[in-house]
Amino acid sequence: MDASAPRLLDQVRDAIRRKHYSIRTEATYCDWIRRYILFHGKKHPKDMGAAEIERFLTHLAVAGNVAASTQNQALCALVFLYKHVLAMEINGKIDAVRAKRPKRLPVVLSKAEVDRLMANLRGVHWLMAGLLYGAGLRLMECVRLRVKDVDFNQHHIIVRAGKGDKDRVTLLPERLIPELENQLHYAKGLHENDLRRGYGCVYLPNALARKYPDAGKSWIWQYVFPSAALSKDPRSGETRRHHIDESGLQKAVKAAAQKAEIHKPVTPHTLRHSFATHLLENGYDIRTVQELLGHNDVSTTMIYTHVLQRGPAAVRSPMDGAAQTAAVAPIRLVKPDYRERSQRWSQRARTA
Repeated sequence: MDASAPRLLDQVRDAIRRKHYSIRTEATYCDWIRRYILFHGKKHPKDMGAAEIERFLTHLAVAGNVAASTQNQALCALVFLYKHVLAMEINGKIDAVRAKRPKRLPVVLSKAEVDRLMANLRGVHWLMAGLLYGAGLRLMECVRLRVKDVDFNQHHIIVRAGKGDKDRVTLLPERLIPELENQLHYAKGLHENDLRRGYGCVYLPNALARKYPDAGKSWIWQYVFPSAALSKDPRSGETRRHHIDESGLQKAVKAAAQKAEIHKPVTPHTLRHSFATHLLENGYDIRTVQELLGHNDVSTTMIYTHVLQRGPAAVRSPMDGAAQTAAVAPIRLVKPDYRERSQRWSQRARTA
């Protein structure tokens, strides 16, 4: 083996960056490839193939008891390794034991619960939660929102490179416009201060920084929700102001749900589920909701029809229906006469 050749994981990182995958995908893929190599006693992947991949995936399902999505993620990482790094065909069929993919219904809040939750959020967390519920944004779509993608005139938000690397247009709730304008005023103040200090360049996707060297310092490319502090980019080493960390909103939503006494497992994504369900309850067409959510297939959106306010498939309970069509006779609770019962027992005792 050539000692001057880059290490395997460095080759993986280079391949991922050439394809402009996110830094989260880079970290995830490298982790799975490392675990695959360690599972087989540090054997080099070029000396392994379909049989070793199958044993590793089976181990994840049987011993690791991982979810189906986790097992599929590991498979994607290994396919990427062999196809784009080692340039090898995986000979043979991978017939691993597959993890079960359970059917889960989303957690949805009622409108009253959403109001209580929002009442216990403050500042930027209130605004971000409002965008998740009012526009149906995913958590990372919200924190990565840029100034140029908010259109106050047409009352819409453009989500760039969302899940599946797709763009889409969604709503800009009028109720959030004043607070969003205040947030942009705050962000612009930070940006102008960064420029005076010699910073102010933001991360640009897909090699745009090479095509347009000054674009990173322009106002329109800045994040709507910038971090409070500068940080070093782990790839380029450049000091920049990144977007706000998503964990802050996750913790704030969890604390707000506890204060509001909402006895459900509430996360920021619950607000997106509630957005879709409440639109369907209000009578909007499911195709429209599908486009706002950015779903490829309407069957994905159909899951929200199972959690509408009137129960599964919007069916009313026969007990509720009977209460509306006929008057139900009140149930009389008769208090027992203990004195009369005591007299009967005494009479039986004397007779005996």
